[in-house]
Amino acid sequence: MNSHEIIKAVVSEPVAQTPINHRAAVLGFPIAHSRSPVLHNAGYQALEMADWDYSRMECTEEDLPGIIGDADESYVGFSVTMPAKFAALRCADEVTERAQLIGSANTLVRTEAGWRADNTDCDGVIGALGELLGQRLDQINRALVIGGGGTARPALWALAQAGITEVTVLNRSDRRAELAPLVEALGLSVNFINFGHDIRQAAIDAEVIVSTVPSAAVAGHESDLGHAPVLDVIYEPWPTRLTIAAAANGYRTVGGHVMLAHQAFGQFEQFTAQPAPKEQMRQALERSLR
Repeated sequence: MNSHEIIKAVVSEPVAQTPINHRAAVLGFPIAHSRSPVLHNAGYQALEMADWDYSRMECTEEDLPGIIGDADESYVGFSVTMPAKFAALRCADEVTERAQLIGSANTLVRTEAGWRADNTDCDGVIGALGELLGQRLDQINRALVIGGGGTARPALWALAQAGITEVTVLNRSDRRAELAPLVEALGLSVNFINFGHDIRQAAIDAEVIVSTVPSAAVAGHESDLGHAPVLDVIYEPWPTRLTIAAAANGYRTVGGHVMLAHQAFGQFEQFTAQPAPKEQMRQALERSLR
């Protein structure tokens, strides 16, 4: 065998693959855009967990019971995004107190008893608020939440945990009856307004703004709303017009990628029972968004 044949034989030798023994996935529809695999797989790589893999699965609310019911033992957990968050809560065998209170779950973890539902979106909002406000977070008392849907619920929970007691909820429709049990349980004083109110004054009165809606929902109102530090849950495209308006007025802003990272850290730790390598996960996410 000449040297060329030897090299060819070596190159052709199949590379041994580490078998995947532990799996997790993000469920939702649509799901191709999700950056969760970037975060979790970066964590596995950082901790040299070569037999772990995290993927995406299309899943509607109706699909979820079958997907988690048919998942083999290699699946240790699922991240859940819309439209399956409410189904995740209903299908769980155990539910954490905060997920029960919020009324939806973004995390399913396999346990000896079955599937445990949690909501780490709470961690995401708290982590993002911490980066936005730093030590000032302990000193503020008034917040404006834009939106009254699924993401507004963990936002209200996180604001209450941060010690904020006065919240204005700005939404096109009146959600006070729907949110009343959560608001009462959290001990919040909430004022509900719509876009017919003086939203500019509401923004000026707020010490922090959390926008939980698509950018189109506030289109045309950005200049009125950009009068406080802003956490905008949108991360693509970035920056949003709302955050540009706030930054032009001298206020700090953070995007949904910060919230996404912080909610993933808690999921990673629940799935793996290992401390999340936060720096490596965050760097991978930011590289992917560039």
